[in-house]
Amino acid sequence: MNKKLILLILATLLNSCASIVSKSNYDVSVTSSPSEAKFSITKSDGIVIHSGRTPAIVSLASGNGYFSKAHYVLKFEKNGYETKTYTLSPSISGWYWGNILFGGLIGMLIVDPITGAMYKLPENTNVSLDSNSRASNEIKVISLDDLSQAQKSQLIRIN
Repeated sequence: MNKKLILLILATLLNSCASIVSKSNYDVSVTSSPSEAKFSITKSDGIVIHSGRTPAIVSLASGNGYFSKAHYVLKFEKNGYETKTYTLSPSISGWYWGNILFGGLIGMLIVDPITGAMYKLPENTNVSLDSNSRASNEIKVISLDDLSQAQKSQLIRIN
């Protein structure tokens, strides 16, 4: 058999389009409004893999095993605001379908699914935190003796 033909067949079979063009780890920007919120990232197995304050950039794997997407839950907390969670899940990379033309079955069924390169994560996550309504509707009872003269002068008699 011709050496060039053998090399061409091997190159076609051993190629994997998404693994070559894409990647399996993504830098994800984690932001919140307001900023400086504490956040933690938990994988689907319940283990916290990262924590910090917004804004931050975190490197996350898009795959979680053979033909399995990685799923992440981001939890945001800030004093005076309600705790919020956000689920981050990858989608199939467009480059994965390039295996039909360039990567062959090895790339489509073995290399890209094992490396996680068949999936992509979004580049940005931005969560808006809601102010804690309990804190804003709080009633505080204090004694008249605890008020300053300036505060006493602003009181209005209601009976």
